Amino acid sequence: MAEAHQAVAFQFTVTPEGIDLQLSRNALKEIYLSGIRAWKKKCNRIKNNFMTGVYPASPSSWIFVVLTVVGTMYTRVDPSMGLIAMLREHIPLRRYMSHHGQSMMSALLFATGLWLALIFVMRQILKTLLSYHGWMFEEHGKVSSTTKVWFTLVKIFSGRKPMLYSFQNSLPRLPVPPVQDTLRRFLESVRPLMNDDDFRRTKALAKDFERNLAPRLQWYLILKSWWASNYVSDWWEEYVYLQGREPIMVNSNYYAMDFLYVTPTTSQAARAGNLVHALLLYRRRLAREQVQPSTLPGFPIPLCSAQWERMFNSTRLPGEETDRLQHQVDSKHVMVYHKGRYFKVWLYQSGRLQSPSELQKQFQYILDDTSLPQPGEKYLAALTAGKRIPWAKVRKSYFSTGKNKSSMDSVEKAAFFVTLDEDKPELFVDNQVKSLDQYAKSLLHGKCYDRWFDKSFTFIVFANGKVGLNAEHSWADAPIIGHLWEYALATDTFQLGYKEDGNCKGDPAPNVPLPQRLQWDIPNECQEVIMNSLKVAQTLADDVDFYAFPFTRFGKGFIKKCRTSPDAFIQIALQLANYRDKGTFCLTYESSMTRLFREGRTETVRSCTVETCNFVTALDGKKHSNEECLNLFRIAAKNHQHISRLAMSGCGIDRHLFCLYVVSKYLGVNSPFLQEVLSEPWCLSTSQTPIQQIELFDLVNHPEYVSIGGGFGPVADDGYGVSYIIVGDHLINFHISCKVSSPLTDAHRFGENISQAMLDIITLFNLDGKKA
Repeated sequence: MAEAHQAVAFQFTVTPEGIDLQLSRNALKEIYLSGIRAWKKKCNRIKNNFMTGVYPASPSSWIFVVLTVVGTMYTRVDPSMGLIAMLREHIPLRRYMSHHGQSMMSALLFATGLWLALIFVMRQILKTLLSYHGWMFEEHGKVSSTTKVWFTLVKIFSGRKPMLYSFQNSLPRLPVPPVQDTLRRFLESVRPLMNDDDFRRTKALAKDFERNLAPRLQWYLILKSWWASNYVSDWWEEYVYLQGREPIMVNSNYYAMDFLYVTPTTSQAARAGNLVHALLLYRRRLAREQVQPSTLPGFPIPLCSAQWERMFNSTRLPGEETDRLQHQVDSKHVMVYHKGRYFKVWLYQSGRLQSPSELQKQFQYILDDTSLPQPGEKYLAALTAGKRIPWAKVRKSYFSTGKNKSSMDSVEKAAFFVTLDEDKPELFVDNQVKSLDQYAKSLLHGKCYDRWFDKSFTFIVFANGKVGLNAEHSWADAPIIGHLWEYALATDTFQLGYKEDGNCKGDPAPNVPLPQRLQWDIPNECQEVIMNSLKVAQTLADDVDFYAFPFTRFGKGFIKKCRTSPDAFIQIALQLANYRDKGTFCLTYESSMTRLFREGRTETVRSCTVETCNFVTALDGKKHSNEECLNLFRIAAKNHQHISRLAMSGCGIDRHLFCLYVVSKYLGVNSPFLQEVLSEPWCLSTSQTPIQQIELFDLVNHPEYVSIGGGFGPVADDGYGVSYIIVGDHLINFHISCKVSSPLTDAHRFGENISQAMLDIITLFNLDGKKA
C-alpha cells in the first residue's frame, strides 16, 4: 500500500556486491521535523510550568527584586539585615571569586529567596481571599463595603495575564461541612417528598447516624481533606463513573449539537476538515496554556481548570472490576470511522499542522474509498456501547497482541475519534418535533456501533454537513466540552470559513499523506461477543424517548425584568411541569459546579423544596389569588438561589453523604441511613449548560448562528432527564429524555407541560409576554 511505503525511511537490498542502502529524503525530513516539533513542545511545557509555578509573579518581577536589592547595597543599606553577609560566607567555590563577586552572588541568592517568599505570601493571601464566599449571599444589586474591598483585593492579587493553570495553586480546598448541617439540610430537602410517618422514620435514622457512626466517618473525611487536593473528586470519578459496569452509552455519555438554523456547508469532507482543524487549534492553545482560565460569570473569581488536562489524547479503558483513564501527552493522528472501516488520519505535514483543505482531502479520500469492512470490523465499536465486563475480557483476550493490538492502540491513542456518518439529519423549523428528536438520538447513541464511546469525545459529521459531539463523562463535566465546542463552531464559521463552492479555503499541498486503513484479525468467538454487545446497546437505544425543542416565547431578558433568577424560574417551572405530568413531587437533581475549589467538579442542588411545592400546589389548585401565588413564587425562587449558592460554596448535601458512605465501606461498617439515602432514584435529573464565550458569537446581528446545546439520557427508569441552555435574551433550548418502556413518562408530553408551566408562571407578573 502507498501509505505503508511512505512510512518507511529507508530500504535496503542485498546484492552480490554488498548491501544497497536506499534512503528516503522525504521520510528522513519528516522524522527530523517531528523531532523538532516534539522538542518545541517540551520546551513550551517547561516554560509554561515555570510561568504557572511563579504566578501571580512573573520573571520580570524577579529582575525588579534583584535590581532593588543590588541597588540598596550600593547605597550602603542592607535590606537583608545581615543575611547577605551570612550567605557570602557559605557560597560554594567562594575562594575562586572576588569579594565583589561574592557580594553580588549572595545578593542574587537573597533576592531570589525574597522573591519566592513574596510569591508564597501572595498565593496564601489570594487563597484566603478566595475562601470567602459571603459575597455570594448578598442581595442582588446591594453590594456591601466589605465585598467591594474584597473584590478589589482579589483583582490586585490575581496578577496579570494568567495562563490556563495559573490559579490552580491559589484555589482553596473544598471544605468538609459539619455533619449536623448536612443532615439538617438533607431532612429539609426530603420533607416535601414524605408523609409524616416516613419523615419521622427518616429523621430517627438521621439522628442515630449523627450520634453514633457519623463522628468516626467524619474524622477520616477531614483527614483526607487535609491530605488530598479535593476530598470528593477522586472517589467521585472512581466509584460513580469508572466502576460502573453498565453501558456508558445513554447512561453516562452526553452530546452537543450544531447550529440550529444554519449549516455553513453541505460538503461533509469540507465541514470535517474545517472543524477538525479548529479542534486542533484549540488543542494547540491548550498545550500552550493559552486558553483563558474560566471565571465565574460576571465576577473576576477564578475557577478550577484541572478538567481541561484530559480533553484530548484520552480514552477510557475497560477493566473487569473498574475502568481506567489513559491520557497521552500528544497524538499525531485522529481515528476516522466510515461505513464500517477505520482509518488513521495524520495531522501534521512538514512539521506543521495540516490546513483545513489538506484535512478535507484526506476525508474525501475516505468517503471515496469503496473497500469493504473486514470480518468483525463494522460492529467493533459496539463493544464500547455494551456492558463493561464483556468488553474488558474481549479486549484482554483478542486485542493485546499482533495487528489487533496495533490497531487498537491507534484507536485508543488518537487525539479524538471522528465519525463520517451516512445519515442526513434535517433540522426543519416547521417540523422541529421530528427532526430535532432524531438528531438528538443520533448524537446520543447513533447506530450503537459507529461511535467510539470510550474516547474523550467523538466528533460526528453527517452526510449533509451537520455536526455534533458525543462525550465520555468520567474525565470532565459538560461545561468543559461546551467551552471547546463553542470555540470550534465559532472558528469554523467566523474565522476559517468556506469558498463559494462549499470547500475549505486554500489549496492542499501535493504530498499530503493518505489515510491509513487499520487491519484487524477478529475471530468468530470475538464477533459473537461484539454482536451480543450490539444487541444490549440497541435495546438500550430503542428504549430512549427524546424531545428537543427551542422555547421562543420569552427568554432570560424577560425573566430578569421580573427580578428573578432565570435558573430559579426554570427550575420552579420544571417542578410545576413534573407535578402536572405525574401528579406528585419527586427527588430532583440539579447539577451545580464546585470549581471555586481546587479540582472541584459538581454538587447536587435538591431543587424540589418545601417552598417550591407550596407554590406549585397553590398555583395548580387555583384556590389562591395571583398575588398570593406570586408571593409564594418569590419565596421559592429566593430559597432556590440560596441552596444553589450553598452547593457552589462547598456546603451541599450529596457529595458529603457520598464520601461518608465510601468511608463506611472502607471501614467495613454498615449504615442503614446512608444506604437508604444513596439508593433513592433521581426521578427528575436536570442540568443547565451555560454559554461561556458569548463574545465569539453575535446573537444580535446573527441570531441564526446559535447552537441548541446538548443533552443526556434518562437517569431513572421512570424519570426524566432535562438539559437546558439559556441563549441570549430571547431563547431557551430544552432537551428531554425518558424511557419508552415506562408507562409513567412521555418526553413530548413533559415538554408541553414545561412550555405551559413557563407561560403560566410568567403571567403572574402581569407583563406583556412578548420578547423583551
